Amino acid sequence: MDVTAIIPVKGFRNAKQRLSTLLDAAQREMLAEAMFRDVLRQVLRARGLARTVVVTGDDAVAAIAAAAGAGVLREGAESGETDAVDFARSDLKNAGTEAVLILPGDMPLVRSADIELVLAQVPPRQVAPFALLVPSHDRMGTNALLLAPPDVIQLRFGYDSFSYHLSQVSAQGLPLRFMDNDHIALDIDEAEDLERFLKRAQSDSEALQIARAVFAERQSSSRRVGEA
Repeated sequence: MDVTAIIPVKGFRNAKQRLSTLLDAAQREMLAEAMFRDVLRQVLRARGLARTVVVTGDDAVAAIAAAAGAGVLREGAESGETDAVDFARSDLKNAGTEAVLILPGDMPLVRSADIELVLAQVPPRQVAPFALLVPSHDRMGTNALLLAPPDVIQLRFGYDSFSYHLSQVSAQGLPLRFMDNDHIALDIDEAEDLERFLKRAQSDSEALQIARAVFAERQSSSRRVGEA
């Protein structure tokens, strides 16, 4: 079964607002771009994908994706994650795509091997319909979905999306298939997520370099304040 990866990405400006207590606007923008570059690099390295497509309404995101060798689906205007993914799913299904793997662009721990583990969950000679979910670390979000056909279930990203997607799988009479993966499970939304990333990251990456620099700067500023 041919699987196309979908990565929905908004523009980096004003990204990651929930990190505003920790990072200023420029730092959040740099971190969002670095995470996207890291995720895209790993997805493109993964074996077993027929294609990788980035769906975006932003010129800078589209340029990065194209330069890396990914396909680009351009939204007319940036919308929410759910609308962006639905737009991509519809376009790809109309083009004959058998299955999609939906992944966010802010999972800084993910590696190509993690993507390959997800793809390996499809049984040999699998025929549609099929749905596999990978939850976030708190099991409130859904950080990966492998779907065949692409529109086999309705999607709704945001608060408690994992429970919603499980209910959609049940509503379609499909087996409940999900897997845990610590690398895919960690996306960066809150300050605690960034701290968790710093503790668990084992290989250098653009996002890790930025996160380390930010925390080093904060520690240095705290020392200066304490010495004043």
